[in-house]
Amino acid sequence: MSLLDSAHSARLGAWRTWHRPLVICAALLAALVVVCGAGTAVDGRTLLGESVWVKPLKFAFAFALYAGTLAWLLTKLDKGRRLAWWVGTVFAVAVAAEVGAITLQAARGTFSHFNAGQSDPVTLALVPILTLGVMIIVIAQLVVAVVVLIQRTGGRDLNRAIRAGLGLATAGMLIPVFWMATEIHPRTVTDANGAEIPMYQGHGIGDPDGHGMPLTNWSTTGGDFRVPHFFALHGIQVLLVLTVALIALSARHAWLRDERVRARLVGSAALGYSGLVAVVTWQAGRGQSLIHPDGATLAALAAVLLLTAAATVRVVVTGRRGTAAAHCPAT
Repeated sequence: MSLLDSAHSARLGAWRTWHRPLVICAALLAALVVVCGAGTAVDGRTLLGESVWVKPLKFAFAFALYAGTLAWLLTKLDKGRRLAWWVGTVFAVAVAAEVGAITLQAARGTFSHFNAGQSDPVTLALVPILTLGVMIIVIAQLVVAVVVLIQRTGGRDLNRAIRAGLGLATAGMLIPVFWMATEIHPRTVTDANGAEIPMYQGHGIGDPDGHGMPLTNWSTTGGDFRVPHFFALHGIQVLLVLTVALIALSARHAWLRDERVRARLVGSAALGYSGLVAVVTWQAGRGQSLIHPDGATLAALAAVLLLTAAATVRVVVTGRRGTAAAHCPAT
């Protein structure tokens, strides 16, 4: 067998070790992204000014990415593997049911979350899935985070990226729960079928149904808890990509070959990213749109940027000096 064939077999073997239910969940959601994308192009129905297919598309994309990440992550565990496998399976089933319910409601031209319509038997049947599903997903996420925290899941840099990323993702799942428990906006809206639908909650703060931002359709007229939810949920992918990039760059830069230096750089990035999530959460909580920051928000962002830059520069300078000292001949 050639080296190329051996490498190909190794890659296939690695894929086979990934958490199977999560891989299947991610694949189904990825296919749903394509279906919903086609729906936005051919179906002119809208809910609150956006295509009925946009919401399931966004949920499918976000959870496909996260389920795939989790499927890989669970292969890195040394302790609690059996518990993590079952929790991952519960997570996959809950996500599939949640996104499936959202997609069904979208196909019917009506609302999924926050829908208080009591005369619609289908909506009534889906309410337990849409409410309990979120709770199950959050609890499963918390359990996985705890299992990861009690062990090392790789080198220092990878371990730090995974731990910080899971912490951010957990915060991202809890943020909507907090706002839904504290911000109640009873109102009546019209669905794509022209029916008047009572709603008990919304994603906006200050403007419960705000929208208008390109691609995301986040609110342009008020705060929107989907903003910190998105940033926090996908922090783990950002940190993992950074870790891989630093490892790749270490082939050209000797000072990056020290695992401790890479771990500190990942830590600096995690600190900055956490600060970003904190600022956009605070901004949304004040009923302020992401694209209309006031002076206080800009000042907070500047402080996060300066702190992150200072921490990063310190790590780079220290790492380069350490490498130079190690290669300096003794006198």
